[in-house]
Amino acid sequence: MKKVVLVDDEPAGRKLIQQYLKAYPELVLVGKANNGVDAIKVINEFQPDLLFLDVQMPGMNGFEVLTHLEEIPQIIFSTAYDQYALKAFEVHAVDYLLKPYTKERFHEAVQRVLQSESQTEAGRLTESLLEEKQTYPERILVQSGRRLINLAVQRIIRVEADGDYSRLITGEQTYLSNYGIGKIEDRLDPKVFIRVHRSSIINIHYVESVDKYASSYDVKMQNGDVVRVSRGYMDKIKALTF
Repeated sequence: MKKVVLVDDEPAGRKLIQQYLKAYPELVLVGKANNGVDAIKVINEFQPDLLFLDVQMPGMNGFEVLTHLEEIPQIIFSTAYDQYALKAFEVHAVDYLLKPYTKERFHEAVQRVLQSESQTEAGRLTESLLEEKQTYPERILVQSGRRLINLAVQRIIRVEADGDYSRLITGEQTYLSNYGIGKIEDRLDPKVFIRVHRSSIINIHYVESVDKYASSYDVKMQNGDVVRVSRGYMDKIKALTF
């Protein structure tokens, strides 16, 4: 069974998808929204496997919605605007339904989802038997101007608090996240990303050296940044010392 959330500001659009979904008992509609703000609440609450997402909506558009999600599900865009197709596939959408579309075209999009599930089922089963289930994302979507960039988490050198937001610093660019640093810390692998200050998280893979002082450490990162370790977090650095 796959949980499905439907986001579309037009009642006719929501009704059509609900009608077409009746042919797929394995797809269970658990939530709906007709604007971007409500969409974020519904998606984060139900954590769907599949999201039917409109682009142009009141409040914020579909791409902006994605930047506020705790987890990114499989996405099928459903919109009357063809100019967003390329951007949709940049965020790894399964398909892009251009309104008005036929039942056959809808079926084609859904089959992409079901076939990808079938093809990866054996691989996921093998992985689950061999290793612990991955609980931290390997890739995330980050805002860069008006675009969403698919970023490998391992490229993040460090995270820096910026008021209620956070800055994700890579070797090439800095990205602004809508989440505070505490929320970011919860979503990153603590074996790799270490909180060293109330406003700083570092990726230990990018640590070049550590300068020790009487009551603190300064960590020099491979990109040249120097991050101060506050007293309350010194034990985390000491734990890495052999």
